[in-house]
Amino acid sequence: MSNEIDPRVTIGHVHLKVADIEQSLSFYCGVLGFKVVERWGKDAAFIAAGEYHHHIGLNTWESRGGKPPAQGSTGLYHAAILYPTRATLADALRRLRRAGVALDGAADHGVSEALYLRDPDGNGLELYWDRPRHAWPRNSGGEIAMCSLPLDLEALARE
Repeated sequence: MSNEIDPRVTIGHVHLKVADIEQSLSFYCGVLGFKVVERWGKDAAFIAAGEYHHHIGLNTWESRGGKPPAQGSTGLYHAAILYPTRATLADALRRLRRAGVALDGAADHGVSEALYLRDPDGNGLELYWDRPRHAWPRNSGGEIAMCSLPLDLEALARE
């Protein structure tokens, strides 16, 4: 019996505690472009890209009017949202710029390109696309050789 998890396992969705459903929907739907799949009154909403049941759950069950966790405390570092192509990540960058959303950072990781930001509740988000596997950098032993290089945002925005 192997100690390794089955390689077909994926992470299906993230569920976030938020202070204000409408503010969160304005960001996730109005800026990033997700759509509401289902609402549970003023307490929760489930949103998705396309026809999936939900990629992100938002709720105020324990957090209505709450504040983000203090810096230096434990919790979610970021949730990562995978875009299918570099062009769709470029679209996300343009949406963020139009909405005046500041980035915390941006990086070329060799295997992927990523934008880092915070949602209205201070939750960290990584918006990224993966390069094709055959283009991933490898070391002399054939292992993946990820890196963290500056990402040319202007070149990405022109994509």
